[in-house]
Amino acid sequence: MGGFFGITSRKDCVKDVFFGTDYHSHLGMHRGGIAVFDREIGLQREIHNIENSPFRTKFERVFNEMKGTSAIGCISDADPQPLLIRSRLGAYAIGVTGIINNRQKLIDKYLSAGVYFDAMTGGNVNNVELIAAMINKKGSYAEGIALAQREIEGTASILIMKDDGTLIAARDRLGRIPVIMGKNEDGYCVAFESFAYRKLGYEDEKELGPGEIVEITPEGYTQLLAPGKKMRICSFLWTYYGYPTSAYEGVNVEVMRVKNGALLAKQDKKLGKAGDIDYVGGVPDSGTPHAIGYANESGIPFARPYIKYTPTWSRSFTPAEQSDRNKIAKMKQIPVRELIHGKKLLFVDDSIVRGTQLKETVEFLYNNGAEAVHMRSACPPIMYGCKYLNFSRVTNDFELITRRVIVELEGEEGLKYLDEYSDANTERGKNLREAICKKFNFTSLEFQSLDNLIKAIGIDKCNLCTYCWNGKD
Repeated sequence: MGGFFGITSRKDCVKDVFFGTDYHSHLGMHRGGIAVFDREIGLQREIHNIENSPFRTKFERVFNEMKGTSAIGCISDADPQPLLIRSRLGAYAIGVTGIINNRQKLIDKYLSAGVYFDAMTGGNVNNVELIAAMINKKGSYAEGIALAQREIEGTASILIMKDDGTLIAARDRLGRIPVIMGKNEDGYCVAFESFAYRKLGYEDEKELGPGEIVEITPEGYTQLLAPGKKMRICSFLWTYYGYPTSAYEGVNVEVMRVKNGALLAKQDKKLGKAGDIDYVGGVPDSGTPHAIGYANESGIPFARPYIKYTPTWSRSFTPAEQSDRNKIAKMKQIPVRELIHGKKLLFVDDSIVRGTQLKETVEFLYNNGAEAVHMRSACPPIMYGCKYLNFSRVTNDFELITRRVIVELEGEEGLKYLDEYSDANTERGKNLREAICKKFNFTSLEFQSLDNLIKAIGIDKCNLCTYCWNGKD
């Protein structure tokens, strides 16, 4: 996915942008970058590959090499950024969070023959430069950003730092991801994650609305484009992607997850499932608060039958090859045999996408003596690959375990009944769960209902994106 963080201040802000950007590292693991403005030096920029080393280890020296009163930092799961752009609007640095699904159409339209662009390795076009090309077609930043957001099929939140230190922040057109402002006595900041600036002494100032654009200086900010009325913020921010200490639209991630787990336990009780359990545990890390909520509501003790060893292992989805990601995930699992051997366990995971790693986790638990392993997903069955934020590496809907099992059960004809398969109360829904149990050796399997998930978030369902579960934009 990716994220960005920026500051415009009366004082040097490089150190704060370093820490603020580092606090977004959970959102992407491929590229990191910082751009800085200083009145004497002008615009400066540095980008590094962070696939095998954390952001902070690649940028520690910026304290000595860069200075300035405005700066922006980016964490990216895709293109190198921020980029420095020179155009008729002036020189600026730009970072983008989101995904473009109609890349080639836009390349043909805005990067036509005779127009320079910087091709990346393999000849691909950097999406950030593609967006900059669209912005540069208009006579102002606000008009250009509005054009880009109208043209893009997908999602794009944009952060620009002009060559006078002014920031321009724009939330994506439907507000699928957050853009939040903070304030201290010296200026303002912009972030994806609110906790990032709170840790630096900033207070909440404003959460941008869908499509809203603001221009920010140390003295204040001006609205360049009012927010739209329609919002579709990503529900997965709360179930998985968001950091536990963050809040989006006023709803804290950790609080939502605990509440969600409690509703999942109530659902199990209503269905008469999973009564004979010794311990409830979470698939670490994001499954843990869901499991705590489940344990609190059910009265079954919470435990951690295995621990992730993280001091030296990178995140499991970082390698490009699925087999490598599975290997790393397996190496990180350290058992607590006293909490596994002879025990009936129930685990709550944030979601089940392909299920490959989960299958290996269950085998690992049985190999360490588990008597039973029940599995619960903190969200509904994922039936559609995300086309707005690219939260997973799914490039084809048939990579999803749900789709594969449905086709195994009744061929492609079954894909006409995805709603029934999602519902645990239908015959097809029961068949899906039983088939996945058999495939992965779960003692039982259940998914959170969409109604309960929306209830746990506590935001009007009309304002939430639930595409990956029900296919509705």
